[in-house]
Amino acid sequence: MAGGNISNFDPYTTTSYTTVDHGLAIYDTLFALDSNLAPQPQMVGKWGISDDKTTYTFELRDGLGFHDGSPVTAADCVASIRRWFETSGGQLVKARAKDVSKKDDKTFTITLREPLELLVDQMAESVDYLLFVMREKDADRPPTEAVKTHFGSGPYKFNQDLFRPGARIVYDPNEKYVPRKEPPSGLAGGKIVRIDRVIKEAISEQTAVSALEAGEIDFVALPPANLLPVIESNSNLVLEDLHKSGDDYLLRMNWLHKPFDNVKARQAVLHLIDQEAFLRVINPDSRYNRPIISLFGANTPYTRDTSTGWYKKGGDSEKAKQLFREAGYSGEKVVILQPTDWLPGSNLAQLLAATLSKIGINAELAPSSWAGLSARRSKKNAVEDGGWNIYITSVSDLSCGYPLSSAWMSMNGEYYGWPKNDEYETLRAQWANVTFEERKTLASKMQQIWWDTASSVFLGQSIQPIARRKTLTGLISFPALLPLWNMQKS
Repeated sequence: MAGGNISNFDPYTTTSYTTVDHGLAIYDTLFALDSNLAPQPQMVGKWGISDDKTTYTFELRDGLGFHDGSPVTAADCVASIRRWFETSGGQLVKARAKDVSKKDDKTFTITLREPLELLVDQMAESVDYLLFVMREKDADRPPTEAVKTHFGSGPYKFNQDLFRPGARIVYDPNEKYVPRKEPPSGLAGGKIVRIDRVIKEAISEQTAVSALEAGEIDFVALPPANLLPVIESNSNLVLEDLHKSGDDYLLRMNWLHKPFDNVKARQAVLHLIDQEAFLRVINPDSRYNRPIISLFGANTPYTRDTSTGWYKKGGDSEKAKQLFREAGYSGEKVVILQPTDWLPGSNLAQLLAATLSKIGINAELAPSSWAGLSARRSKKNAVEDGGWNIYITSVSDLSCGYPLSSAWMSMNGEYYGWPKNDEYETLRAQWANVTFEERKTLASKMQQIWWDTASSVFLGQSIQPIARRKTLTGLISFPALLPLWNMQKS
């Protein structure tokens, strides 16, 4: 398989899909979402709720053990939950939790200050930070301190001897793993390993497709758009929309510094973007592309058309120029972070710089690896001191339906770009307390604030098919992520 370059192996410290995929391979979860996105027990065997709905008791199923030979205990689960509390996925539960404690070696409880019907849903969610269970001695640290070991209890073991940093990652079957008896469904059910070894190689996308055609590798997660017709024409290969959820590309602006500390400058970018043009940079085949005008994505239960009058096919450069003038823009440098090792992101950054320059904005690219971009985007420094103004990223369309777990959907001043709006956050906090129908109304109100303040700007959605040889079958379909179990090679 192509894709052996991971810079961070701790899934509690980053939302990178490649790191989460690594987590899925070597760790296990207490609950997991099935193919219908419904939560199902995974490591949990039995669970119950007290009559007042404030105490949840969980009992682990039999046969759980870490790769170092130690058993999985309730203490490991408690430590992992407490670590998860510090991520965007766990903050809602943390705010309601009174206590998380071990009852015996296989049983633990979560006691709440008030009922939270979404508790199990939050524990199962696959958006941003999954609740992976680690050994207590690994989980007993803040997410800011990365775990250096690779001992989980999942269906695969990390092969340290064959690991080559930045070049190769190898996983071997965990022969002691006891899968659930249910059939695999999404991230839930029986995680059965049917192959002898998974090798992920860090090779360029062009080289990966050539290797796929030659039968040297079996799978490419991100085949280049210009080579999709070549793959389609090869009778030994298959293009497949494995994730069933598009990638939504967006840019984040830094609210702390000029010019985007001014709302009109941010609104200018919102009006400027020609989504169709940006999508053609990702994939010239329009079959894979569509615009995004809702904060809640293109295809979630909460997708809205509220406050979308800014959208115009082709963009509106004159409106953008007007808003930049009203914002008092006077030639300040606008630094755009460019990830040179992520081709879509790199190309989008270049087009964005050119688009801004055309209307008189002093745009400058700052090229680096994605790892370098990740480090720089965390800085709040002014541009002249190593800061930034814009970076581009992508999220799964699925994540757009989970505003409590998707860190990028917050406006609490804590996520990159540091947007802050108390009215929006008050609405977002209500999400856990209202019915499905009430969330639709809430979503409309949240979206209006989001677009009025131009918190982030979508560049559009593109479907990214995977490429595989026909001999590789049984791959699990799930939004954004790539589970390695169940697949087999004939």
